[in-house]
Amino acid sequence: MDVTIHLMNGKWHEYLLENDHGMQVGVLDFGGIITKMLVPDKRGHLENVVLGYENYHDYEENPNCFGATIGRVAGRIKDARFTIEGQTYSLEQNEGSHHLHSGKHGFQQTVWDAKPFRENDKVGVTLRHTSPDGEGGYPGTVSAQVTYTLDNANKLTIDYHATTDKTTPLALTNHSYFNLSGNLQDTVGRHHVQMPANNFAELDNELIPTGKLLSTEGTPFDFRSGKFFEDGLLNGDSQNQIVGGGYDHFFIFDNHAAHEMLVTEPISGRTMTVTTTQPGVVLYTANGLEDGLPLQSGRSRKHLGFCLETQAHPAALNHTDFPEILLRPEETYQHQTVFQFGIH
Repeated sequence: MDVTIHLMNGKWHEYLLENDHGMQVGVLDFGGIITKMLVPDKRGHLENVVLGYENYHDYEENPNCFGATIGRVAGRIKDARFTIEGQTYSLEQNEGSHHLHSGKHGFQQTVWDAKPFRENDKVGVTLRHTSPDGEGGYPGTVSAQVTYTLDNANKLTIDYHATTDKTTPLALTNHSYFNLSGNLQDTVGRHHVQMPANNFAELDNELIPTGKLLSTEGTPFDFRSGKFFEDGLLNGDSQNQIVGGGYDHFFIFDNHAAHEMLVTEPISGRTMTVTTTQPGVVLYTANGLEDGLPLQSGRSRKHLGFCLETQAHPAALNHTDFPEILLRPEETYQHQTVFQFGIH
């Protein structure tokens, strides 16, 4: 088990976590970005299973949020404003008239204070950042901490912890794009997914939740018994088409089931089990990913990765049927998401 530190661009540091089996995870102190994740396939070959830029300078802008820690609020806030206790707060309009992923003041654009650690059976890095009252238009001084831990079971754990001195929205997530084929050998259409979600959020033409929760039953959104991504990438369902052919939707987990998702890529034999304390997940299949960006192992193209953004959703600011995202001064934001890799 080891942590090595590399200076990138003369100003950021990459923390390379490595376990005794050769699995590696790269984490930048800039944006809390996961830059790479080397995981063995069924033949024991280590390959990268996340999308990352070939040139680290490209993370400066990173409009696709490759690998980033998103905050204060992940997702779209309708009309770039919200109201708390009678006071309305206005935010940056960075996607039409709406506010996406907290704009240019988001956590993904921040250099975090980083502290690596090594223990008997795990290694990791803890990132800390204090966001001042009013930053990006949000109320409250928020103290946030994100810890990445890699163990010898090929398990990456992300722990989130935050407090605030004023009531404020908070919905953190990691925005890694996964591709279990390894080194971008194929798109994600033949990835098989199981997910315990009975309902998902209907979107309007601007990708804003309408407030209506739709049943997954009998639709391309029903992953409860397992389904290939291509079932939603290639069909004519109106909700798949609205997002450009695929998924960009919030799924709410069944409260009576474990919050566990299983993704399998049959050719490489890789599996990824994702467990979380979060109430839901945004599934995104890179429908808007442009062609030709220079990535590690190849060039970008549509459907080259998928995101499982475990989180609550900012639609809760406008609709009561969504899990709440307000954090109050007397509360602590504490969540965990675990990515367990294996073979089948």
